[in-house]
Amino acid sequence: MQQVNPDEFVITRKRKKYKFALFANSPLCFELGEWKKRPVDTIELGAGTALFSVELATRHPGKTFVAIDVKGDRLQKGAREAQERQLQNIWFVRARADQLDQVVPDRSLSSLWLTFPDPFPRERSERRRMTHPYFLQQYQKLLRSDGALYLKHDNRTFFDWSVEQLRNEKWNVVELSHDLHESDLSEDCKIMTTYEQRWLGEGLATHFVRAELAG
Repeated sequence: MQQVNPDEFVITRKRKKYKFALFANSPLCFELGEWKKRPVDTIELGAGTALFSVELATRHPGKTFVAIDVKGDRLQKGAREAQERQLQNIWFVRARADQLDQVVPDRSLSSLWLTFPDPFPRERSERRRMTHPYFLQQYQKLLRSDGALYLKHDNRTFFDWSVEQLRNEKWNVVELSHDLHESDLSEDCKIMTTYEQRWLGEGLATHFVRAELAG
């Protein structure tokens, strides 16, 4: 059995506590209970470090953004970057995917981004996938009639399954690419997440779909 250095364990815990403290003290970060439900233009769900949302907010100062993740120690990285850029149109909320209706009112979102969500490859865990019909039905309630759902992922099996769920739930698949960064799709779609940079460096393509509500 590998021996764990007690000093390294203590340092790791201190670092994590420090990151949570940064989240708690940031004026841009909110626990779900602190957040006041309001309309926003765009949500990134499962945002991780949320640097993708920060870049979107930088490019579109006239729109509002919320990055959501269950891990505050990740979100604080995006919050720090947003503060350094002096952004006034983005917030970071620690919440689960099934709590999305507590963040924004129905029919208020123009776009919802799923950037590399956990694929939960075991069949018994498929209800936890963010593109499961249960979640897709929740997104339909929150998006405006002209709103869109965006999905980026490196796992082809998960991606194809997700597209199938979208079609089964009567979404209109408007744009689809199995190699986003070699496509002629918009530059906003090609903003890279932290993990996406790593995976592209390893030769993995990014799969992308934009789906709209059925008329």
